[in-house]
Amino acid sequence: MAAIAGVNYYWEAPAVRNTNKQIEIINDAVDSGANALLVAADDPKLISAAIEDAKAKSVKVIYVDSPAFEEAITTLTTDNYEAGILAGKTMISLLEGKGIREGQIGIINLSQKANTRLREAGFRDTLAQDGRFTILETIYTENDILAVTQLAAERMINENPGLVALLGTSEGTSLGVGNANKENNNKFVAVGFDKTDDMVKLLNEGSLSAIINQNPYTMGYLGMAQAIAAILGRDTGPSYINTGVSVIEPQ
Repeated sequence: MAAIAGVNYYWEAPAVRNTNKQIEIINDAVDSGANALLVAADDPKLISAAIEDAKAKSVKVIYVDSPAFEEAITTLTTDNYEAGILAGKTMISLLEGKGIREGQIGIINLSQKANTRLREAGFRDTLAQDGRFTILETIYTENDILAVTQLAAERMINENPGLVALLGTSEGTSLGVGNANKENNNKFVAVGFDKTDDMVKLLNEGSLSAIINQNPYTMGYLGMAQAIAAILGRDTGPSYINTGVSVIEPQ
């Protein structure tokens, strides 16, 4: 999209999730003369001041995946509550397919991410409405690092002999769930979020039972279109665009 429109596009992100580094990147982009920013907010509250400063310098801001609290021209993201509902329905279907109609379900989530909290809420509401399974108290991790999330999933497994299934609400927590399941001979139904090569490998190995997949290409393509339209002073359309989710299961 950028190449077609003749726009210079630069991509930069922290090597690992780091809000302070993201703020630094945003500030550097503004100081370098950026006309527009496509931002996936790591911490919506903490980066909002940097976004406000960028807007004060007439920089056009588009959110993709996760918005900050400061208003932008448009936000392209998943309806995370609805995605959680889909994860819950998928979990129930997978359990029924194995003849499992009761037991405990564990969730590994991130403590500081609003989008994964919404996924958890949709998932919990769906399972509560079904009524047959016990949803355990969530284990929250401070970050998405595999070593941390896998330990959390292993703790969930070791402390709950009635466990039948696990949910990871992000890429990192899902990888932790999948690897912990693999260490336990793929004993559990495991559902995760976000399609990556490592996630697909776990899916094909039977360590993940399904992946709830967002549409990052759509976010990026439409986000760039919105940014270019904003720079050129053209209509940018709605302030919120739901880019949807789908379920990936082993072939």
